[in-house]
Amino acid sequence: MPLVIEVTAALIQDDAGRYLITQRRRGSHLEGLWEFPGGKREAGESHEAALARELTEELSATFSVGERAETVRWEYPDRVVVLHFYRCRHVSGEIAPREGQSMAWVAPERLQEFEFPPADRELIRRLRAAPGR
Repeated sequence: MPLVIEVTAALIQDDAGRYLITQRRRGSHLEGLWEFPGGKREAGESHEAALARELTEELSATFSVGERAETVRWEYPDRVVVLHFYRCRHVSGEIAPREGQSMAWVAPERLQEFEFPPADRELIRRLRAAPGR
């Protein structure tokens, strides 16, 4: 039975409607691909608490976690990833990558110009079709 990993990810938009994306670090699973920021849930942690913690750890700032936008289950050869995407808002602090990762604000219609993991592709298609939703 493959390893199942629960992951949370943030859909953060600025006032211009652009999404915040980050690039996976060298040495990580799917290194070099772009993703919506977030990370793994720890034992006993709610999805929302995990996402708030991960965002502060990765991006220095504080964010509020809103409604769940989508859940995607994706099977890789060596693991199953269950991604929980939440709409989030920047609350305070300067957004700055803490882990050496690249970061970009990208308009919904430009998301396809970046290489994302396969699990994110259907969500990206929907975000492009309905910006701000």
